[in-house]
Amino acid sequence: MISYVTIGVNDIPAAMRFYDAALGALGHKRLYTTETWLGYADAEGHYMPRIWVCNPIDGQPATVGNGSMVGLHAPTPADVDRFHEAALAHGGRDEGAPGRRSHYQPGYYIGYVRDPAGNKISAFCNTELIKPDGTYDPQPVFTIGKR
Repeated sequence: MISYVTIGVNDIPAAMRFYDAALGALGHKRLYTTETWLGYADAEGHYMPRIWVCNPIDGQPATVGNGSMVGLHAPTPADVDRFHEAALAHGGRDEGAPGRRSHYQPGYYIGYVRDPAGNKISAFCNTELIKPDGTYDPQPVFTIGKR
């Protein structure tokens, strides 16, 4: 459904340290670098989806969107933990330690951080989608209104 997401920042070197570590913990890698843009994709380098981190095109300072957040899939709770630890170790701020939330679906395991510019980023895993053989079903079919 999503082809890319763009995250505005004011300090590309700080963003590079943060996103290289945090996204790297989820198996993503930086594929594109200029003075004003960073581009990330999965380890295989698929064309979509992509995460673009950049200075705003209009030359104005990047600002944080109230209510905006980018949620990133993690295959396991351990990957969520690694994402959170890497983000905090590379300039991120804690917005919610990894764990389950009573107001979410029972299988959700999620952690929240803010990048150095203040953008909210989460990594999550739905353990209800992990099959008995240990593989993950990334495309489950949900019935609306039922769990």
